[in-house]
Amino acid sequence: MADHKVPVYSTNDLKSTSDDALLPYLTNLPAPYTFTVDHSKSNIRFVLGYSAVAIAGFTFYADRKLGWEATTSPWIIAAVASYFVLNSALTFWIWAVEAGEVFSGKRKTGETISISSSAKKHAVPYQLHVVYKSPAGKVLQDKKFEAPFTNWFSADGVFHPEPFRRWLAGEVDVLRLAAKENEKKTGGASALVGQQGEAGNIGKGGKSSR
Repeated sequence: MADHKVPVYSTNDLKSTSDDALLPYLTNLPAPYTFTVDHSKSNIRFVLGYSAVAIAGFTFYADRKLGWEATTSPWIIAAVASYFVLNSALTFWIWAVEAGEVFSGKRKTGETISISSSAKKHAVPYQLHVVYKSPAGKVLQDKKFEAPFTNWFSADGVFHPEPFRRWLAGEVDVLRLAAKENEKKTGGASALVGQQGEAGNIGKGGKSSR
């Protein structure tokens, strides 16, 4: 992944690449800190989306094959109404329920983590909101923090996972513990295969708020 390049002036590409780096990191932490991806929210999004598409395809087929008269029948009108309801529900789900969530996972011990990300167009900071809960649902950490993309992207757009993961471990308590466990197991060596060093123009630090 260290050879992955993106346009350095494209906030969307910088954000997407950073978002995508969360899953391999969190699902490959040393035991017992490994997270398993929770697909429940994305599954509901897919059901709503595919159902709406299926209804749209059905009404299109009815219009092409059965003619205009068929589209005025009660069952076609009901299908069209259902399409708009599903589409509205999908929009609500994406913006209000998922609300920018890019990772949701659970440890074997029952703790859950939810990570949402955001980045304004033509802006430098990458913003994360992490909510970490106990098996009983008690919030153990609720934190918002940010850092510039240049902390883990080199000047030519190469993504470097090591500083990205180090930044996360410095902000999120459970990831800090996982990093310490990883140091014990590796003797302090990097666990990233193929990571030969960090490119220039990769800074340190970031802003956070609890």
